[in-house]
Amino acid sequence: FLKVYGGALSKSFQFPFQDGNVYAKEAKKEIAKKASTLISNGMTVLVGGGTTLIELARTIPDHLQCTFFTISPLVALELAEKPNLEVILVGGKLSRNTNIVSGAQVANELADLKVDLCLLGTNSLSVEDGVTDSDWEVVQIKRAMIKCSKKVAILSIAEKLNSVQKMKVVPLRDISYLITDVNPTDVSLKEFANTIAIL
Repeated sequence: FLKVYGGALSKSFQFPFQDGNVYAKEAKKEIAKKASTLISNGMTVLVGGGTTLIELARTIPDHLQCTFFTISPLVALELAEKPNLEVILVGGKLSRNTNIVSGAQVANELADLKVDLCLLGTNSLSVEDGVTDSDWEVVQIKRAMIKCSKKVAILSIAEKLNSVQKMKVVPLRDISYLITDVNPTDVSLKEFANTIAIL
């Protein structure tokens, strides 16, 4: 069982997708490796959901000693495989579409946190509009996650860059790092590099 706010989660919980079905899996593995370099012993880290964040959880070295909060049962299960991590799953209503917890209870729990680093995936990121999404509940949870974090990293495959969804999460200036599968010196990232650090 995992340490959970408001209950317990059996490790027999099944993943809703198979590894073979993950889109751009190799790119996401590359992003995950880069993101893991931001994490060091003693940190408190808040992690979102999605296949890139699941890959991140798999790359965490066994010797790392940290506390991880997550809104994703799937990420929590991967992190729980690491022997030296404290893993806390924030409780709330589970969305079948996104496999993350959402709702007012989750936002309230996040408001009580103060974390060193937040790692989030995104549907869209642009220089002009920052982080955007198409799901109202996801927007609210991401805002709450960003608000309680000292630093924020967005993990995104290159094709999601320079795209916009219908709802704004935060402007680009509120993000500390962009982690993508493109080389940081690539010309396509030049405008992003004027505002945030790129890995």
